[in-house]
Amino acid sequence: MLRLLTAAGLAVDAYVHVALAGAYDPVGAGISEGTLFRAQAAAAALAAVLVLASGRSRWVWAFAFLVAASAVGAVLLYRYVDVGTLGPLPNMHEPVWYPKKTVSAVAEAVATLGAAVGFVTVNRHPTPSSRA
Repeated sequence: MLRLLTAAGLAVDAYVHVALAGAYDPVGAGISEGTLFRAQAAAAALAAVLVLASGRSRWVWAFAFLVAASAVGAVLLYRYVDVGTLGPLPNMHEPVWYPKKTVSAVAEAVATLGAAVGFVTVNRHPTPSSRA
């Protein structure tokens, strides 16, 4: 159940970022915000597949946590703080909530919590083949 919940949160994150990427292509001179959205979507999709396929690995849970936590951290940071441009990264400050952004943030938070629990609990109950 934990694997499904975490993967679902990551899948929603990926879907929303792909859906919004085109609208954010004009934002940024070096690396566009749309490009960053596509990279986030790819990382979230990969993490979701890995969690479903190999949820017994601490590395998989750690990767899923980093992907989800970085996404929810970024959306909260850029919602409430005008960071400005950081090197080639555009100024992504957007001080509003709208439905897709809210859905994505909630999904990322759920995936972050799920991945943290998965990381802490994986290998706590060894399978019969790993007890030997």
